Amino acid sequence: MEDLLPVPSRVFVAGHRGLVGSAVARRLTETGYEVVSRDRAELDLRDAAATLAFLREQRPDAVVLAAARVGGILANSSRPVEFLEDNLRIQLSVVAGSHTVGVRRLLFLGSSCVYPKFAAQPLTEDALLSGALEPTNQAYAIAKIAGLEQVASYRRQYGASWISAMPTNLYGPGDDFDLETSHVLPALLRRFHEAKAAGREEVVLWGTGTPRREFLHVDDLAAACEVLLRRYDDASPVNVGCGRDLTIAELAAVVAEVVGYRGAIRFDPSRPDGTPRKVLDVSRLTALGWKPGIGLAEGVARTYRWWLESGAVDAPSRRARVQ
Repeated sequence: MEDLLPVPSRVFVAGHRGLVGSAVARRLTETGYEVVSRDRAELDLRDAAATLAFLREQRPDAVVLAAARVGGILANSSRPVEFLEDNLRIQLSVVAGSHTVGVRRLLFLGSSCVYPKFAAQPLTEDALLSGALEPTNQAYAIAKIAGLEQVASYRRQYGASWISAMPTNLYGPGDDFDLETSHVLPALLRRFHEAKAAGREEVVLWGTGTPRREFLHVDDLAAACEVLLRRYDDASPVNVGCGRDLTIAELAAVVAEVVGYRGAIRFDPSRPDGTPRKVLDVSRLTALGWKPGIGLAEGVARTYRWWLESGAVDAPSRRARVQ
């Protein structure tokens, strides 16, 4: 099969400082691509004119749109306007600008939260728009759905060789450990780390512990992105995950073991659980020859070591951020 993005192609990774973008940039650089990027201080992707000027100057062969305003349940539910409008502005700027300058390949990274709250499991790509969304992250999900439709529309109207992927819950080096804005896995690492350091006998976690979630190390996602850029060219989005899930209570046990926390773990059912279950059908991706290579316990241990070594353990709290 012809390589749709041969080495050495020039790739703009939008959001290269974030969890996903940094992993994608590392992977593409290691495999011989020329990666271009800009910090947010140099280029605000919500600014359409500035983004277009940058794309005109750089003329990338491909764009990976990993930039987004992201956060966990607390951040999403308390600031839906930011999650909706910032993500829409980023997507409109980058996608429309890429069309204007003739970018040949574009990979838009959505999210598994775009699927209906009560869709049949495992989630197949055709479940999109088949039911109501999870209310706690609806604004973010709607923005991501708009991005999926934007890419598909450029394919239909202009014949663009552009694609979309929907990753599952991600974690790894570069993750956010701020309890105000983080997702569940780094939040658990921080909670158990602090409880161990303080000698606490109990950690209380949100919800019932029964929702089931799937987790993928971000380096596995980056490898999948390279496969998609090289081999996939279809209007249908592609799920990216490992195809296996576990309960939040089981995840908490894994994280506590990695951290070395030996106290009790209790759940507070008055707090929201979110979607009951979310695991992806990844058969479309595995048919391209990709499979994940990092197990959960190994990946959590790597992430914990990275956090301890990064100097971010004592980082102050931040608001929901753009990455």
